[in-house]
Amino acid sequence: MASGYGSGPGSGSGSGSGPNKEACEDKVATFMLDSDSDSLASHSRNSSIASMTSFDNIDAASGSPGPLPDVGRSMSGEEIKRMSGYRLNRLSHRTHIPKDFTVATPEEYVRRFGGNKVINKVLIANNGIAAVKCMRSIRRWSYEMFKNERAIKFVVMVTPEDLRANAEYIKMADQYIPVPGGTNNNNYANVDLIVDIARRTQVQAVWAGWGHASENPKLPEILHKNNIIFIGPPAEAMWALGDKIASSIVAQTANVPTLPWSGSGLTVDWNEDQLQAGRHITVPDSTYQQGCVKDADDGLNAARKIGFPVMIKASEGGGGKGIRKAESEIDFHNLFRQVESEVPGSPVFIMKLAKKARHLEVQLLADIYGNAISLFGRDCSIQRRHQKIIEEAPATISEPELFEQMEKCAVKLAKMVGYISAGTVEYLYNAKDETFNFLELNPRLQVEHPCTEMVADVNLPAAQLQVCALYCSVHQVSPNVEFVVS
Repeated sequence: MASGYGSGPGSGSGSGSGPNKEACEDKVATFMLDSDSDSLASHSRNSSIASMTSFDNIDAASGSPGPLPDVGRSMSGEEIKRMSGYRLNRLSHRTHIPKDFTVATPEEYVRRFGGNKVINKVLIANNGIAAVKCMRSIRRWSYEMFKNERAIKFVVMVTPEDLRANAEYIKMADQYIPVPGGTNNNNYANVDLIVDIARRTQVQAVWAGWGHASENPKLPEILHKNNIIFIGPPAEAMWALGDKIASSIVAQTANVPTLPWSGSGLTVDWNEDQLQAGRHITVPDSTYQQGCVKDADDGLNAARKIGFPVMIKASEGGGGKGIRKAESEIDFHNLFRQVESEVPGSPVFIMKLAKKARHLEVQLLADIYGNAISLFGRDCSIQRRHQKIIEEAPATISEPELFEQMEKCAVKLAKMVGYISAGTVEYLYNAKDETFNFLELNPRLQVEHPCTEMVADVNLPAAQLQVCALYCSVHQVSPNVEFVVS
């Protein structure tokens, strides 16, 4: 499996004949998001490289390959000098494992790879392309692993609107359950309904994808009480990093750079020794409230201290909702009310506007054993109305050493809160002075994840299933079970 930075406790050095010297092929992926029709398109162009990398120097006397030639920044027809935060002139630590075994069922897979939970049936609490992508990805992995794409069964939720549209995901599923139509709080975002269906259909796990209930901490919390696995982060980690205010406080505690905001300087009493002891960070409500602004007047006072222009943001907002730019005091109150009306009941905070910034993100994958790795990065700077339009992978705008720091910070944040599953840490990067600032973390799989799948050659929905539901280590997740990251 191709990986960027990071590992955790329990990772070994592996065995085998040493680093892989063979050339491999790199893919530079562009993922286009049509926000009006929800249609997705992907494109990849191939360019040759010599080898993957690690963060340790390789001694040429040992027989390992030396540094690759300096070939500049062209991404087409030449060797790529950089790739998502690290140079391609160092060799990746990979251990070759002969494919001399066969597993026919999930039960055998769990025994073979040290998991402790068998999953045969999954409820998809989503619809449309999210449900289609989940089934296609996991069935592909299931066929590669078990030679049986139906080894894991899927149950889906279906509204009358989905039935009338003859949605593709309905035809792909093994079983579907009719649910009320209308807005998503009646169906895919209704936590009580999801849990009830999961219990009645006797599934062992629930996959929520993106949108709807995927970032609601109540879903993993209630599923856990009913002994059903949530294929995603635990409730505590989802809140600590999924909430924009709480995640900024966690980032400041970890000394990760942040933009000036209404909670600048707020930290939690926590240190590295607590991480080694297995204790994860939590943000007390009293500290959390200090980062919020209570009303428009309070927000205006915070904006004056920060300095205009500022962004007025709802902590529970997203997808272009609950965010406004205030250039001056003149329209501040009106803009503040717009944010409150778009995301009713959400805490609001003020943040300094970052001018001419690039929006870069790091893809994370973490397991229940405290391991966390980065799987390259993406550049999602091309946006319309605060919504991403085009995603590019890998992210090449920043210097490799600087992106490596972004990856290290992302891995550290994941470990601090006990994060599990796939997630994305987002940064604002200033190319002029080569600095970055933490923006937020999305505690879910993002719609643009196929970009990372193409450059990292990792099946992310299947990886989620393995680390969250089958309780395998991230170091045992591999696209073809021939290489294990060590």
